[in-house]
Amino acid sequence: MTGWRLLLTRPAAECAALAATLAEAGVFSCSLPLLETEALAETPEQRATILGLQRYCAVIVVSKPAARLGLALLERHWSQPPAGPRWFSVGAATAQLLDDYLRPHGLGACCPSQGDDSEALLALPELDQALRVANPRVLLMRGEGGRELIAETLRARGVAVDYLQLYRRLCPRYPVGTLQRLVEAERLNALLVSSAQGLDNLRQQAAAAWTELARLPLLVPSPRVAELARAAGAQQVIDCRGASAAAVLAALRAHPAPAH
Repeated sequence: MTGWRLLLTRPAAECAALAATLAEAGVFSCSLPLLETEALAETPEQRATILGLQRYCAVIVVSKPAARLGLALLERHWSQPPAGPRWFSVGAATAQLLDDYLRPHGLGACCPSQGDDSEALLALPELDQALRVANPRVLLMRGEGGRELIAETLRARGVAVDYLQLYRRLCPRYPVGTLQRLVEAERLNALLVSSAQGLDNLRQQAAAAWTELARLPLLVPSPRVAELARAAGAQQVIDCRGASAAAVLAALRAHPAPAH
């Protein structure tokens, strides 16, 4: 484990939390946030959607920002969450945020126990059960341009899917060459991204250095991002089957660190 030296690229707060957990396990890391989130201003459409929450048999929350902002919107317009829809999340950390709010009202969130990604969520028996109603309709809480696999798969099953878009993703700006200089100065031997957009931002920041950086092991959260990474030229892709610290650590334990 101690041979790994990772570059973390998540939003700053998430980088800090992950770095602390990795350090406890003896893994060195440096952070260069390549993704930040910005809340969208509340719109009449958002308000109408949240007020119509009882129309849905399930609410799927795809990320921690979506959970925080979605619950804040819910709290502004409901005295307590309606008992109708069942709540689901892609990952355990998002489920915990939902549970902290829902449990006092006798509700809770369900998430995959193995593999916190879209594929694992879609395979949940609990989700299948929630969809066994007449004219099933699902609300997907997400950022702009979020996970399409969930909506596409559910629609193929005959489920109506609505979006509640709550934030946009931004790429911080750094001077040209910052990424490569950090990798070289800290002797980093692997890169980590948490989403398809994080991968895009990594490639943009790398610019001409991507050909060289693509030789390093690249840790990704799902089969879909792994496929995109390979198509982009990444030579050693490690699918963590999730974005949690536990998933990252499990992937690191399962693979030998590159020799210096």
